[in-house]
Amino acid sequence: MQGKVYLVGAGPSDPGLFTRRGEEILKRAEVVVYDALVGQGVLGMIPREAKLINVGKRASHHTMKQEEINRVLVREAKAGRLVVRLKGGDPFLFGRGGEELELLVKEQIPFEVVPGVTSALSVPAYCGIPVTHRDYCSSLHIVTGHKRAEKEYDIDFEALVRIGGTLVFLMGVTALEDICEGLLAAGMRADMPAAVLQKGTTAAQKKIVATVADLAEEVRRQGVETPAIIVVGEVCGLAEAFSWQEKKPLFGKKILVTRPRELISEMAARLREQGAEVLELPAIRIAPRECAGEIQDALEHLSAFDWLAFTSPSGVRVFFEDMKKCRMDVRRLASLKLAVLGSGTKKELEKYGCYADLMPQQAYAEELGRALAKECRGGEKILLFRAAAGSTELVEELKKTPGITAVDLAAYDTVYEMSPLIDVRAEFENGQIDYAVFTSASTVKGFKESVPGLDFAKVRAVCIGRKTRAAAEELGMETFMAEEPSMEAVVRLVEELARGKRKEAL
Repeated sequence: MQGKVYLVGAGPSDPGLFTRRGEEILKRAEVVVYDALVGQGVLGMIPREAKLINVGKRASHHTMKQEEINRVLVREAKAGRLVVRLKGGDPFLFGRGGEELELLVKEQIPFEVVPGVTSALSVPAYCGIPVTHRDYCSSLHIVTGHKRAEKEYDIDFEALVRIGGTLVFLMGVTALEDICEGLLAAGMRADMPAAVLQKGTTAAQKKIVATVADLAEEVRRQGVETPAIIVVGEVCGLAEAFSWQEKKPLFGKKILVTRPRELISEMAARLREQGAEVLELPAIRIAPRECAGEIQDALEHLSAFDWLAFTSPSGVRVFFEDMKKCRMDVRRLASLKLAVLGSGTKKELEKYGCYADLMPQQAYAEELGRALAKECRGGEKILLFRAAAGSTELVEELKKTPGITAVDLAAYDTVYEMSPLIDVRAEFENGQIDYAVFTSASTVKGFKESVPGLDFAKVRAVCIGRKTRAAAEELGMETFMAEEPSMEAVVRLVEELARGKRKEAL
């Protein structure tokens, strides 16, 4: 069976700018051939089972030559696989997508193209620069600033200056001085506003605004890292007035989130909304146990229980998945009261049309045990549907009340996993990650397993509760604990830390 190749544009870096079509295709990928400029947020969406082929290309450094990349796409498609060629920005804007299609067409390989958001538009927008504005310009020109070794520019600077409008140079920072000199020699005003925009849409976003005559010197003074783009035109003068991303409370902060893959999105979304760049590292994975034996027996005899208790959103999700496997529905819960630990678990339960009868004010296992014991009169039977490595405090609290029978059902395992795509250890050692968010002790343990050799003293850990903080402190991390064990409190704490309101570790 013949496969198919999708050329997918990943956008500039912010995963919020990855298209819905691109994400849909990526989730189905069997092979992903990816570039160095694909943002970490998009890399985090790649299915765990997909075959990964890194063909990362940056200036003066190619992991794989273009001709070989073309052959890889053909080879994998002919093996009957769904192949995603994942490119930063847009596949057809200086992305050499056309060259890759030429061989696919020749070999009669089916393909589709999924356009991406280009940095030529998105990065200026994130830096407060509208590339067109009726009062300043009526055209936009996107030019490759890349110059082949030992060759002169083939850019017609005179034509660019004559036609006017905004100029965006991609891949041109190393030749910034040549570009500015070329524009000036072609007659551009020396005081024309211009800017270099570094790593737009990430925590390292930076803009240097000057004039064409002074830009190269200003970049030398302030320093700039690639990837970066050059923008020339009157609209650059609006950068300060139209600035918006820099005003968000977590702008410039990069935060690692370590929740299970299935639960990571909401926390990441909250932090991104406040301006942070979020690196998602699912350090643990929820592995449901086979719906047989004790689990199936408990589901078939739910009416024998008075209470059903969940201690995590994962437990809720696995429970209803097991119900479905056993061809059961919510009618089985008619005689049960439901207890949950934490607002996240409560919200997950409500997704299935069920509402909690009991939730302790503080989201700790022992508090749920005390609350359940208080509701019981004696003779009650409680089903605890939770992880195999669940906290012992819950059962210990229930044992203090005579007459209560607690069935502690190990419904799923917590499995540690590592990311093959991102060198998290290097990120911490280079000071690129400001905080790591941990929402359970198991995520701390999973993180430890995923970054062997890391000096954990370099990690500033934002912890959801006491046990999580204790696990982080045991590794030597600098710890900060939320005022209450909830996602909302964790996000507030990160904001306080970013503003300098919480300077000392708790």
